[in-house]
Amino acid sequence: MFDLVIRNGTVIDGSGAPRRVADVAVDAGRIAAVGPRLGTGRRDIDADGLIVTPGFVDIHTHYDGQATWDPFVTPSSWHGVTTTVFGNCGVGFAPVRPGQSPYLVNLMEGVEDIPGTVLAEGVKFDWESFPDYLDALAAMSRSVDVAAQLPHGALRFYVMGDRGADHAEAPTEREIEEMARLTEQALRAGALGFTTSRTTKHKAKDGRFTPSLSACEAELLGIAQGMKRAGRGVLQVNSDFGPGEFEALSAAAALAGRPLSCLLVQVDAQPTLWRETLDQIHAVRQTGRAANAQVGSRPIGVLMGLETTVHPFVAHPAWLELRKLTPAQRYRRLATDTELRRRLIEEEAPSGPRAVMAASFHKMFVVGERPDYEPDANDSIAAIARRSGRPPRAVALDALMAHDGKGLLMLPFENYAYGSLDVVHEMLTDPATVLGVADGGAHVGVICDASSPTSLLALWGRDRRRGPKLALEFLVAKQTHGTAEAYGLRDRGLLAPGHKADINVIDFNALALERPEVIYDLPAGGRRLIQRATGYRHTFNAGIETVSNDELTGELPGRLVRGAQTVM
Repeated sequence: MFDLVIRNGTVIDGSGAPRRVADVAVDAGRIAAVGPRLGTGRRDIDADGLIVTPGFVDIHTHYDGQATWDPFVTPSSWHGVTTTVFGNCGVGFAPVRPGQSPYLVNLMEGVEDIPGTVLAEGVKFDWESFPDYLDALAAMSRSVDVAAQLPHGALRFYVMGDRGADHAEAPTEREIEEMARLTEQALRAGALGFTTSRTTKHKAKDGRFTPSLSACEAELLGIAQGMKRAGRGVLQVNSDFGPGEFEALSAAAALAGRPLSCLLVQVDAQPTLWRETLDQIHAVRQTGRAANAQVGSRPIGVLMGLETTVHPFVAHPAWLELRKLTPAQRYRRLATDTELRRRLIEEEAPSGPRAVMAASFHKMFVVGERPDYEPDANDSIAAIARRSGRPPRAVALDALMAHDGKGLLMLPFENYAYGSLDVVHEMLTDPATVLGVADGGAHVGVICDASSPTSLLALWGRDRRRGPKLALEFLVAKQTHGTAEAYGLRDRGLLAPGHKADINVIDFNALALERPEVIYDLPAGGRRLIQRATGYRHTFNAGIETVSNDELTGELPGRLVRGAQTVM
């Protein structure tokens, strides 16, 4: 008798093979069999009319802090994700010397928009080395499996002290040797990779660039020596890919003999640069070396509301007068004070980066009850304003005041330079790409793309109207086997005997995303954006049900994943 049998479901097994109606049997946390009319189970689930997939593997998250206090790792666990990988983009919380944690908090707050007060209260920093950090993660059970990578910023600061926070400071030969030693140590202890950031978009809260921005060739190659000695791990990079950048990173990966994984998005200022980078990745792959591009499945959507980090009035003097009020008090003022509303609409705000973004009404859209991730320019705030003969700021303010002041706007920040998802379609279907731009746990006041696994299936597999759809078999493989394989997690991502019994049972017809919302459940009362989904009948981690009918069950079978995994 099996522990669990999921019967008569439409099995999409993660391999890309055609779907088939079959049973999936589970024993001792592993897939025991997949096929017709399997034996009885201690628990049977009738999946007739439902799709059965592997659990989703999200390799690009920033739960470095949240995973130490939140056993449910939301929002990801609401969206079929059963494995998350964090420590991306060169930021994280180990290694760290006693008393040095404020800088790492400052860096994470600036780069990933996680409030410093939240991190200062929520993260205990009762570790020093990276192996110590892994042990701390391993001591806590969760609804999902977690895995961590060694971040360049923390490593550099640990070895070089305050000098390491300045990207222009070069390490000594001895310091490079120490970085290499600690990299080898972290990988042997179970880090899935080493990550670095070389983009000017990444700054600490105090305005300093990320410590790894211009790390010299000697430093990169020294760290690569540590990876080579360990013989394991992925080199994950986030870069602006200016002249010579890809070559330097590729050389480090070549010396290490390890896979290179590059974050890839379309930016408005250089809308074709992503193709150049992808061509370089293809050139590396043609030499027989492992390399991929981590891509998203929808626009990087900046969410704007009266309680979020950015919105059209955030720098307006009239709004700044309200900053000491609670959200409820601000809403009441806006609802009753016509003069205040007039000032917000008619008076100009100071210029600056936030003001420029806030005035991009031609790329700003109202978020409906069922969010549209490929909005048409004819539905923008600017287009609505033209049709109605009203100022764009008036249209935007009305949208934000909806739902008792909980209304949201979305500004597609990246991956949407041409106003459609055609570029994303190219990225998704390229054989050199893996899914990896969701940023779960990060940008908590502006972005909620951790829900991307849900929109991946619903949008591309069913709902897209402005271009071709993609087969569910392809989409499931991209979010399961493809992401797992990229990090050597060969024990998951497939519904096949011997693989880990991480499983989703999904009502595909009902699969949908709800409107995002702001809640205040982080440590120190911190806010974050969350987004729920419908359609997840069951999610299992190692054969234990963690989600039932879209709600967490409270079960915590998730464990720390140390290094690459093989099928038992």
